[in-house]
Amino acid sequence: MDDLFFPYFIHLVALSISLSLIFLVYKKKSLNIKFPPGRTGWPIIGEAWGFVMAGKRGTPEKFFNDRMKRYSTEVFQTSLFGDNMAVFCGASGNKFLFSSENKHVATWWPRTIKKIIYFPEHVDNSSIEETAALRRFLPEFLKPEALQHYIPIMDSMAREHLEADWCPHKQVRVFPLSKKYTFALACRLFMRIRDPDHVTRLANQFSLVTDGLVSVPINFPGTTYNRAIKGGKMIREELLAIMKRREGELISDIKDDAGAIDLLTRMLITSDDNGKTMNHKEIANKIIGLLVASHDTTSSSITMVMYYLAQHPCIYQKVLKEQTEIAMSKAPGELLNWNDVQKMKYSWCVVCEAMRFSSPAQGAFREAITDFFYAGFIIPKGWKTMKILDGAHRKKNTTSCRARACGSVVKKE
Repeated sequence: MDDLFFPYFIHLVALSISLSLIFLVYKKKSLNIKFPPGRTGWPIIGEAWGFVMAGKRGTPEKFFNDRMKRYSTEVFQTSLFGDNMAVFCGASGNKFLFSSENKHVATWWPRTIKKIIYFPEHVDNSSIEETAALRRFLPEFLKPEALQHYIPIMDSMAREHLEADWCPHKQVRVFPLSKKYTFALACRLFMRIRDPDHVTRLANQFSLVTDGLVSVPINFPGTTYNRAIKGGKMIREELLAIMKRREGELISDIKDDAGAIDLLTRMLITSDDNGKTMNHKEIANKIIGLLVASHDTTSSSITMVMYYLAQHPCIYQKVLKEQTEIAMSKAPGELLNWNDVQKMKYSWCVVCEAMRFSSPAQGAFREAITDFFYAGFIIPKGWKTMKILDGAHRKKNTTSCRARACGSVVKKE
């Protein structure tokens, strides 16, 4: 009987030893694996409170700069929007993430933001698929031939805005007025909305949305986040009503001027490879997403250009000279065109340099689709990543060719 069970006993001992060795090797390997330094803060909300408060105080970069000094200037971990997040710092981190698209990382939007922007049944949709669908339309909307049609519209709206909201006053607050102008312009170009009252109604709801995007994501009645969700719902319902009306007048609109078709109309008439068009709810999701992405970024860029021009009179005089020469070449009442914009070389350098020093966006989000290493730390699959744009742009050894073209580099503490 002992001889019968002896071989099984040997196999059992060998299996136990093998499992022990595998465990020891795995344990040793796991001890060598290091996660990025940092902390995840409180349960559920993570470090969202510190992130939000830094933004409220007008110093959103302080949240990241403090942690870079405390943990690492290359990558650190935190928790925002309910997810573990690796924050990549500096130009090398940005380059790594940009070059790793669909290899190590993929497009991702925080679920808390998607709950504001999307219809509830689309919140769990893949961000990768959503982005791919949007990219089908943007090249046609943004190609040079299409942009030529938008320039006179932008010029006429800018003139009307300045005459109504700037000229009557000796002193103005630039950022709120810039937001008013850019939202009206987006409504015109994205949806062909011209009625000022209609734009104002949408703007009131949209302000609730933008406030909620950078708030603590607690969905209780009366909270900023709750108001943002309600504001997003009202905008989506309004977009559905606009699309219903647009379909009734679509044919005549296309015959008027095919080059000036707005983005919403283009989405309604464009089909995929299978001949299928997007449904109205999908279009509404994408339009409100574009409004969010373009609104504060454009407004803050205009504001910072104004700020830096006021701080540097010599640069202001060169911009004024270039713009005056273009204006003098136009007939009275004649609007700007594509050729005029091509002449604004120095102005373009100044705008790019202003955006380099004061990035219109703090960063961009991605999701790790596989385990990967960066700067000696592992970023596990499923973690979210964020690249910081502002800090990389203002490093002491970073000077752009446009800065040299301007003849002066803006200095910022």
